[in-house]
Amino acid sequence: MAWMFHKSPTFDKPWRDVPWGNRNDDLDYVKNFKPHSAAQHLRVLLHGPPDSGKSSFINSVDSALRGRISTRALADTGFEESFTKELLPGSAPTGSYYNETPTINDKVHVLVYVVKANTFNLMEDGPVNKMREVREEARKLGIPQIAVLTKVDEACHMVQKDIRNVYKSKSLKKKVEQLSGFLGIPINCIFLVKNYSTEDETDDKTDSLILRAMRKIIDYGEDFLNDTFSPMSNTENTN
Repeated sequence: MAWMFHKSPTFDKPWRDVPWGNRNDDLDYVKNFKPHSAAQHLRVLLHGPPDSGKSSFINSVDSALRGRISTRALADTGFEESFTKELLPGSAPTGSYYNETPTINDKVHVLVYVVKANTFNLMEDGPVNKMREVREEARKLGIPQIAVLTKVDEACHMVQKDIRNVYKSKSLKKKVEQLSGFLGIPINCIFLVKNYSTEDETDDKTDSLILRAMRKIIDYGEDFLNDTFSPMSNTENTN
């Protein structure tokens, strides 16, 4: 008699806990955030390959905060390219968005890489190498870095069936480990999200992933502001 065993695509327990019932707590935290330093806003730079879901992520965050689907973000405003040039050595920043004398409110406070989980293995060397260059310069400047893997539902059919399987998925965990190796970002700084795309209503579970990622982005950016631009620091005066 032949025995056939099939490997499960998911772990028995999630490799990262998600407080699915804390959606409203995370919503209040993100909505009510105000920088404790002299900065008026938290400046977040989204960086990633073309069509990685940067605008969709912005729209998804906006949708989660509003409680309804929003499509306010434009696909290409030029801001990302301007800030990226500020970070890369030997670049020649140009354009109407470039600021030669940035203040605390103009500088990048947290860098977020956005990568599509469903095509991550197909990433070309060019985009990966550029992301590594940006990472190295951000590291020299002490800017905290986080990565967001989008479209997790398209990368794993078990997540498509139930988004609560997102941190049980073996294939997504492997992608997180690969991205960590490519960019040198710790696994606990990489977050899985599902962007709103075809939906016409928001969903609490999808919101939970988005808001959890935003909460960490805010925490890391706030730590950077407090450490770098606090009254005890002379960084702002010496830059």
